[in-house]
Amino acid sequence: MKTFVLLTCTILFAIACKNPNSKSENPSSDSAKTVGTTMEELNYPYTLSKPYKDWQPGDKKNALMVMQMIKAWETKNIPECASYFADSVDFQLDYFHKVIQHDSIPKLIEWSWADYASVNIKMDDWESVISSDKKDEWVTLWYKQNWIDKKGKADSLNIVNDVKILNGKIVVFDEKIQHFPTTKK
Repeated sequence: MKTFVLLTCTILFAIACKNPNSKSENPSSDSAKTVGTTMEELNYPYTLSKPYKDWQPGDKKNALMVMQMIKAWETKNIPECASYFADSVDFQLDYFHKVIQHDSIPKLIEWSWADYASVNIKMDDWESVISSDKKDEWVTLWYKQNWIDKKGKADSLNIVNDVKILNGKIVVFDEKIQHFPTTKK
């Protein structure tokens, strides 16, 4: 009798496992459904002037290089900071846009320090991406920059840098800033 009950239970278990109507506990089948829905045609409210580049995770060494450049700027190591830039760089800063030749970059770095006595950067996050055709590589940094100016006043900004990398050098440096609201007195 025990053999009959054991055999019956084994057969019922095997049938239950093969039942296509049973609810799957396999997470991969759920993710396949999610992937399938993302493949449907999406109707975006905006069109791009160039095709979407299908960005993929990029080389983390590019993020390291850009952060080393930012650290060299923060510590006022002008020769090291300038060494990360290509022969000409498109600088897009707050109220400033110019293509600078490499030999003029140290002067630009010195100019950027004109009002600061000290600077401290707290990095929040970063990402390195590459287009699916491997033609465009960018690094984005998100950080808070605190400083004390030469008059002793402290201030800070939230900053986002988008940095284009070509042949291991920075060719575009695009900085966006968020000013904090002034305190009401």
